[in-house]
Amino acid sequence: MSTHYYFSWFNHFFPEKLVHCLHEDIQDRKSLVMISADPSGYTEEPINFDDISEWTWLNQANIIFDEYHFIDYRMQKEDAQRFIQNASVIFLCGGYPVLQKDFLADYELSDVIKNSDAVILGASAGALNMSAQWLSLNDTGHEVETSTIYEGIGFDHFAYESHSKRGYATFVQGYLFPLSEEIDVYAAEQESAIRVKDGKIETMGPLYLISRSKIQKLVETL
Repeated sequence: MSTHYYFSWFNHFFPEKLVHCLHEDIQDRKSLVMISADPSGYTEEPINFDDISEWTWLNQANIIFDEYHFIDYRMQKEDAQRFIQNASVIFLCGGYPVLQKDFLADYELSDVIKNSDAVILGASAGALNMSAQWLSLNDTGHEVETSTIYEGIGFDHFAYESHSKRGYATFVQGYLFPLSEEIDVYAAEQESAIRVKDGKIETMGPLYLISRSKIQKLVETL
């Protein structure tokens, strides 16, 4: 059973206690594979890892790999699958969760990722797509927002919500309550993380568990 990390977003770098956990869990550092959440949004310029926030978090934490691969539509499907199969760590990046979900489907990557023994990391959109289910709110410009529930890769049996502009004040208004009647929802503010290791869920930072329309703030356990 691989280890999974669900990150909200970190504005600067990983907190020290999270760095300690990652160093403990990431022993094999041969290959890091990062999967874009804006897979068509590239320019003609080659990828510069210094421009990828998620890469800088790892780099600042002194988690360095022999090889780095960034997967988007520029890479052939077969190469993307092969790199994922051989990865030490797979990082689903932040960005646009629906675009990433569609890309995972187009390149038939979800099962390849799920069958990997790599440590799996996801930030924001990537964490949504790691979870069993997630909710997409579409702002229609009116008071009522329409919502769509998407199926994620489903590493762990819970739904995840991470949005930089939302926090407890928004979560408590109840837009996640209908989903929470079907499955537990972990709702994350910025600067938070969930680690699932050997089936055990541990948390860091401002996180809320919403279950059957009841919301509680979680005590940090990482």
